[in-house]
Amino acid sequence: MESIVFFERIPLNPPRAQIYHRLGYKKHTTSLSTTQQEETDALINEATALIALQGMSLRMQVVQNENDKICLSDGVVFHSKSLSNFLRDCRETVLMGATAGKTIMEAIKDKTRGNLLSAAVVYDATASEMTDAALDWIMEYYNRMLRREGKTLLPRRFSAGYADFNLANQKMIYEKLQMNKFGVEINPSYLLIPEKSVTAISGIR
Repeated sequence: MESIVFFERIPLNPPRAQIYHRLGYKKHTTSLSTTQQEETDALINEATALIALQGMSLRMQVVQNENDKICLSDGVVFHSKSLSNFLRDCRETVLMGATAGKTIMEAIKDKTRGNLLSAAVVYDATASEMTDAALDWIMEYYNRMLRREGKTLLPRRFSAGYADFNLANQKMIYEKLQMNKFGVEINPSYLLIPEKSVTAISGIR
């Protein structure tokens, strides 16, 4: 059985284009003054300094994939027609997770309590996009290794809560990835804590 790969530190620069897009700015249609952009960039930099990206991943065999039932190695079973279709050409899969840590979430709460809502919104957008980018980083990590095997990851990933892949499946992914080792918890509603924590699945073909 494959072992979990833990990434103690994921070195990323903030994906500014995606952050601005999340903030509602559209290239060629939204006008920002130099002062507004400088202030926003400064807040992005502040948020980035408070983010400690960490991740984890696990490569698993696809033992069975029929109709809406996907059986992975180590007894993992998911039920989802959409996920089944997504993995239809794959004999292996990668479970992955990432977190931005607790410090940034506390900072967002502090800004909100202090009625510094613009700063809170920029902090939130930066943490969201950097956590998502951490999954991109993990996927690229695997693609570098898989090229030597003549394989590749699917270009997209699939998350619990999407389509008919029930959010309750996140608990299995959370447990298999041992996300608690990086201080991530999961609540009874299957949401991850701290909030800027994510999981996903991609297939290997």
